[in-house]
Amino acid sequence: MTPIERVNAVLARRRPDRPPFSFWHHFEPNQAAGPAALKAHLDILEKFDLDFLKVMNDNPYPHPGRMESVEDLASLADLRGDEAGFGEQLSLLESLRTKVAGRVYLATTLFNAWAVLRRLISPPATHGPPNLGGAPDDPSLWIKNAYAGHPEQVIQALRTIGANLARFAALCVRAGADGIYLSVRDDWVDTPDILQKGITLYADIVRPTDLAILQAVQGAKFNILHVCGKSVNFGAFSQYPIPVINWADRAAGPAIAAVKDWLQPALCAGVDNLATLPNGSPRDVEREVEDALRQAGARPMIIAPGCTFDPNRVPLANLQALGRAVRRAAYHEPV
Repeated sequence: MTPIERVNAVLARRRPDRPPFSFWHHFEPNQAAGPAALKAHLDILEKFDLDFLKVMNDNPYPHPGRMESVEDLASLADLRGDEAGFGEQLSLLESLRTKVAGRVYLATTLFNAWAVLRRLISPPATHGPPNLGGAPDDPSLWIKNAYAGHPEQVIQALRTIGANLARFAALCVRAGADGIYLSVRDDWVDTPDILQKGITLYADIVRPTDLAILQAVQGAKFNILHVCGKSVNFGAFSQYPIPVINWADRAAGPAIAAVKDWLQPALCAGVDNLATLPNGSPRDVEREVEDALRQAGARPMIIAPGCTFDPNRVPLANLQALGRAVRRAAYHEPV
């Protein structure tokens, strides 16, 4: 089977010849756009013979300056979807399309409206694996404090960003992506202090923007929802209109065995990006692949890490082991 045939089989809940797999990590800052970005993506695809390519997107959201006060939220404007950083990602997708279209699916990364607003408040110095710790998240606290005093301004800011991301997502598909990889995270939003008050802030002000983005690409072949962090309400994300869901089943949960019988989107999980890939042995990686398939039983799935990993800490042998494990994988009957 070809990589696309393999993925299509899983989407249709049919067994391919073997489980499709992929993995991804943030590249160096000078590889975010242009020929260097194209080369970085093609290198990882060819080197490991991946079954689909998650196109990284470390290009900034088009907006001048940082959000330092509630008043700054009014500076967010409607965009076409091809400005500045958006345009650089679109150019990358056009280049990738000329190189790999028809060979593998391309899913381009989008961070949702809350994540984008966080980055406008506190731009990250670098992009890397997620922090799953329980420490307060300062930019998210900024947003929640702003919402407490000025709810309409925060809601409008998220709507504006979400609408711009929706237009950008549609242009990504037009440029050559087969879908988007939409990263969402509710544990930044519905923290214990919020939940104790009986408030579901994510559902009230963030989910509508997620769904607007997905609506813009409903005709795409290969959309993936990435549930980052330790999800507060994983079941709510499972109801999104999405064909594939990726999450950190090892580091954050829920386990594959706990969701395989009711989760409608195709499963994309199985390998611990935070512990096993950087710190384990090749055999440890192989065991996780074997265990993931055992948990899934007769249900076909895509094997992948739960999120990005630090390429400077992950031994080459562990990535090779991941590919080796799927190529000799056996499916399991229900137990």
